[in-house]
Amino acid sequence: MKHIFLNLKRFDISPARGGVNRLAPAERWGAAVILGIQDALARYDAAQTEFTVYLPEAHLLSAAGAKKAGSPVKLGCQSVYRADTAPGKDFGAFTSNRTANAAAELGCESVLIGHCEERADKLGILAEAGVSGGAASGAVSRLLNRQILAAQAAGLSVLYCIGESSEEQPVWQQVLGEQLDIGLDKVDKSRVVIAYEPIWSIGPGRTPADRPYIEKAARFIKERTGGLDVVYGGGLKADNAGMLSSIPEIDGGLIALTRFSGEIGFYPEEYLEIIRLYLGK
Repeated sequence: MKHIFLNLKRFDISPARGGVNRLAPAERWGAAVILGIQDALARYDAAQTEFTVYLPEAHLLSAAGAKKAGSPVKLGCQSVYRADTAPGKDFGAFTSNRTANAAAELGCESVLIGHCEERADKLGILAEAGVSGGAASGAVSRLLNRQILAAQAAGLSVLYCIGESSEEQPVWQQVLGEQLDIGLDKVDKSRVVIAYEPIWSIGPGRTPADRPYIEKAARFIKERTGGLDVVYGGGLKADNAGMLSSIPEIDGGLIALTRFSGEIGFYPEEYLEIIRLYLGK
């Protein structure tokens, strides 16, 4: 099974406010994304490839409303809270937090947890409290583990992101191993896919991870997890789709922006071209 994940981050904000959304007004943006891709994706065999779109919560309803019966697109949200509602227990005291049950009722089937930006946010909060280093990274993975468990209790599948920074590169196996061991503790691994993010290689001006590095990381992850599917989370793009598709240990990719110069942003037709290049059809 191949997995093509799309993380739309905060690509819903207009250029007038510093964003990259030239696709549609905010109230129609989620629907525009789905309408721009679902018909073309129907040509692929659903038994061989799954397509999931992770949207900011505000856009889930319009996206769900745009989905056709039998649409090949699955909807997902960008992380969930570590606790949730339950019959006879807490019925909603989660101000400011997105619970997995709420995501499920909005039409989500999947959730993105542990993205490097989420980890950085949690590490930043701990740093304000004077906690850093291994204690902080371990605490973050424990919190993410609780989020995964909450997501699975609500019936969601999980894309769990792991990765090492430039400072952690010399001990990358230890870093990835701890993120996997702690984050996946007591979870149902049959409903988890791992996204490998080499944080040190992501962003303007940085040298992208090469094939040998991605291969060794993916091989390590599969060995550590008993063979879980691994996708490349450092960005599946037009210029690396062919290389990534040729790596046996890689089972798909995570797409974000599709255009990195000029009017940068996400464009459905460019997303579909990346998929064509990766899948070879």
